[in-house]
Amino acid sequence: MQSAKPAVVLLSGGLDSATTLAIAKAEGYELHALSFRYGQRHAVELDAARRVAARTGVAEHRIVDIDLRAFGGSALTADIPVPTSPSKGIPVTYVPARNTIFLSFALAWCEVLPASDIFIGVNAVDYSGYPDCRPEFVRAFEKLANLATRAGVEGGVTFTVHAPLISMSKEGIIRRGLSLGVDYGLTRSCYAPDAEGRGCGVCDSCRIRLAGFAAAGLEDPGEYVPGG
Repeated sequence: MQSAKPAVVLLSGGLDSATTLAIAKAEGYELHALSFRYGQRHAVELDAARRVAARTGVAEHRIVDIDLRAFGGSALTADIPVPTSPSKGIPVTYVPARNTIFLSFALAWCEVLPASDIFIGVNAVDYSGYPDCRPEFVRAFEKLANLATRAGVEGGVTFTVHAPLISMSKEGIIRRGLSLGVDYGLTRSCYAPDAEGRGCGVCDSCRIRLAGFAAAGLEDPGEYVPGG
């Protein structure tokens, strides 16, 4: 019996990455989940990532430590308040070059496994307007992956960056995940959770998530602070 093809899946512990992990599993890949402790104020998402990885049945789940607080520049990695209302332009919750950094780590792991497939849960429909969530970014990184690696240059490997949620609405993502058995009660999406890990209900991430469940006619199983 032929073994499943390995893939590295970026897993934050949020709704989108949990859905992406389930999609990769449904497509028959052997799952190697990759999460980051990067100095984010919402580190509770790593507990969620562990729960999701265990529930989904990954072959391996690695949490890598990198310190993006060394640069700051974001409400998630510096002492900048998380906005509670919509922002014009790219919001302050954007973390400089985050997805480029995360994909680079995923690419490095692919070369070692070896694997040629990376999954990332970026979305360009119901999202915060981050530049590293757009289709052109995904295509550009895929091109870089095939130019900048020994596996791509000498090994005859063609790397593919899969972004299965890129053109889906949040409602569509939720419905797709539920059809694959995703337990969204295990996930956490809030940028400013309380000490118990409950969502604030008013940050950009919470508002987009709650609106997605409302559009689907469903109650969000996530935990939120009372009155959030």
